[in-house]
Amino acid sequence: MRVKNPPINLSRLELEVLRPLWRLQQATIREIREALPEKRRPEYTTVQTIVYRLEEKGAVARMKKIGNAHVFAPAVSHKSTVGALVEDLIRRLGGTAEPLMAHLVESGQIGLKDLRELEAMMQKAKSPRA
Repeated sequence: MRVKNPPINLSRLELEVLRPLWRLQQATIREIREALPEKRRPEYTTVQTIVYRLEEKGAVARMKKIGNAHVFAPAVSHKSTVGALVEDLIRRLGGTAEPLMAHLVESGQIGLKDLRELEAMMQKAKSPRA
């Protein structure tokens, strides 16, 4: 039996710091900071605090030290993190995805092509695996 890790509750800023780390796979705090959008780039010490907080939560891990800089890597996948966020949102909406789907359709954030792709994914998930 596979044990499922409990979801990690991440703030908006923690997610923003994780995004470049997922892309880079390993990075120092300075490299993470430089990969953040320049318009909203936090100060080095802010990024450092967030990375340390992510480490405490088990979302990142120190891999090695180069000089005075630690190299960090994500300890959670992008897919599992997004999945946990979506499941939490659906749970908050009463356990059904209908309000989320309705909003996406009404706001134009999802179109017919997206819905067809979703339907194909559902059909693939339902079909027995050979």
